[in-house]
Amino acid sequence: MYVLGIESTCDETAVAVVEDGKNILSNVIYSQAELHSAFGGVYPELASREHINQMIPTIKKALAEAGINHKQLDLISVAASPGLIGPLLMGTTAARTLSYAWDIPLVGVNHIDAHVYSAIMSEEKKPHFPSLGLVVSGGHTNLYIIENINTYKPIGHSVDDALGEAFDKVAKLLDLPYPGGPHIEALAKKGTLGPIQLKPGKVKKAPYSFSFSGLKTEVLYLVKGQNSSPKSPTILDPSQRANLAHTFQHVAFTDIIKKTLLAANNFNLKSIYIGGGVSQNNYFNNLFSKIKPSSIDLHWPKKELCSDNGAMIAGLGFHHQKEKCKDFQVKPTKILSL
Repeated sequence: MYVLGIESTCDETAVAVVEDGKNILSNVIYSQAELHSAFGGVYPELASREHINQMIPTIKKALAEAGINHKQLDLISVAASPGLIGPLLMGTTAARTLSYAWDIPLVGVNHIDAHVYSAIMSEEKKPHFPSLGLVVSGGHTNLYIIENINTYKPIGHSVDDALGEAFDKVAKLLDLPYPGGPHIEALAKKGTLGPIQLKPGKVKKAPYSFSFSGLKTEVLYLVKGQNSSPKSPTILDPSQRANLAHTFQHVAFTDIIKKTLLAANNFNLKSIYIGGGVSQNNYFNNLFSKIKPSSIDLHWPKKELCSDNGAMIAGLGFHHQKEKCKDFQVKPTKILSL
């Protein structure tokens, strides 16, 4: 089965062709990061307009790289939720239009579920269920129990900023470019732990949930001074900024790792599948491998499947269609109610 996957939940116009949920024939990603860098984050209206400009060229390129034409497609899969409403409408409208014009079945998938599936589709061996799923991205920080490829039971989430969003905001405080994650990781390599103390956020009566807003505020006061605002002048020298970047990164990742391992232990789960753009962070990878017990296996997505991409949408869509998951059909009312 050849599946065309369309992803437009935020600022990437991404289209891929995947065979039988696993074999990636093409995976084209047009990133708008440079376009939004002036704003220090994604400007939704601008993102929507850029999706309009890039959607058809990206679809054509994905088909060309896959070496097939639209008549050979068996299914169109689109990210139906969650995400920014404007960008979502651009992708789902394109998917519905092509489905009608080409007379090809259409299925919608959950964008966060697809991030977890990106780690599953990155491996040759069969996945082990039940297992734990962790998504760490710009818009989401979530923990799931994965009962099977199509069944995800949420057990924890960020109650305020997602981890990637917190990285972007802290990067802005440190006068670093957008997106913040790679720049904080680079600056952190020049710093050390110890000189600066930070505490992770706690969520009452929710041991598997996360809070990064307080951590971000701690950084604000250290960078700008107590009771300051983001526009206040920086009071740290370069070495202090590096130490702060290192400490922030370490504290945030340690908090996520400890809560994830707590869930794995309490639910007796031996495999953890990790997805999302932040999963590319090498410090996170190394720290997780160092802290976790030998009895637990970590499964990471391939680098090209970490950030938003069409391959994970196509891959998960294959399984939805195979098992006829009617809850994920693409309907205008569902999209508009997000």
